[in-house]
Amino acid sequence: MRSRFKNGKSRKPSTKSIMRADFPKLLSAIKLRVQQAQTRALLAANAELVKLYWDIGQMIGRRQRREGWGSGVIPRLARSLQKELPEQRGFSERNIKLMVQFAREYPRAFGREAAIGQPAVAQIPTTTQGQQLVAQIPWAHNVLLMQRVEDASNRYWYMAETLANGWSRNVLLAMIQSGAHRRKGKSISNFDRSVPSPQSDLVQQTLKDPYVFDFLTIREPFHERELETHFLSHLERFLLELGRGFAFVGRQVHVEVDGQDFYIDLLFYHLRLRCYVVIDLKTGQFKPEYAGKMNFYLNVVDDNLRHADDAASIGLILCQDRRRLIVEYALRGLNKPIGISEYELTQALPTKLRSALPTVEQIEAELNVAKSSRRPRNGKKPRHD
Repeated sequence: MRSRFKNGKSRKPSTKSIMRADFPKLLSAIKLRVQQAQTRALLAANAELVKLYWDIGQMIGRRQRREGWGSGVIPRLARSLQKELPEQRGFSERNIKLMVQFAREYPRAFGREAAIGQPAVAQIPTTTQGQQLVAQIPWAHNVLLMQRVEDASNRYWYMAETLANGWSRNVLLAMIQSGAHRRKGKSISNFDRSVPSPQSDLVQQTLKDPYVFDFLTIREPFHERELETHFLSHLERFLLELGRGFAFVGRQVHVEVDGQDFYIDLLFYHLRLRCYVVIDLKTGQFKPEYAGKMNFYLNVVDDNLRHADDAASIGLILCQDRRRLIVEYALRGLNKPIGISEYELTQALPTKLRSALPTVEQIEAELNVAKSSRRPRNGKKPRHD
């Protein structure tokens, strides 16, 4: 942009003024480029490490099968490697055993065929996509999945989710323990009728059933507002359980319709779906009128908050119990996309384990017996020397 002197002559902006305006953009661009390079370097280094461990596992396994070597070679090999390469870590006896297991679990990893004579592993898929995922996640994640997840398709699901969401090992463990692969896409909804295909499948896979909020310390009975407060005090864990892409907008969001005030429990924006997500929290069992209320909120949000390039808003009703047939009847005829899911504050224990644990009454009785046995007969307090 040119400026003008009083005599009408124009002048160019100074170099300093241009630099002041463009410097932040240049700095941001360079920072982004450095971060991208660092990420690629980390991924490349991880892939090389995983490939190295797979190669070592293949070499050992091949000789065990061909030469008839027993398991005793691994402790000896671990001691020798630690002596020959003292500066190198990762070659303990335990880790070398994991390398051998890793090579057996994924016999065609890294685009290679298994060694001749190696038994086929029928239950492990050999798709290119799956093998690529193996190389992209850290070694510690691979070890965790080998130890905790038996089914190969489930393993690949967790690998893909780890890459998509950037899960740490601890987060991955929490997701495995909560059975995230069984809950994904299980919400009862009308998305197949209210959202065009193939977007409807993506929306369906965004929701879960049930949601597990085991990070909350709230006790029943509780009110919906109390539940909201606890969610916001653990917002990071709440967003982690909701899944990738949810951005928090507000709680008790006020909307006015025809002079009356209404308040949305929780409002989010989904970055991948490019739409608002209205969440309504309910205690107890699902009631048909909840669906009508959610349909009302979605119409209001679409008319007042939704931008022209946003997709239609989505509703999620979270309740403690819901009956499928009642939910399906409640959603029939509604044109707004709504999903209904249950939530749990603690993970349900298996029946066998639950029956083996003492009840609260039994624990209290044991504590009373213990207290009475420590109480002196003369009524005096015991001395502590």
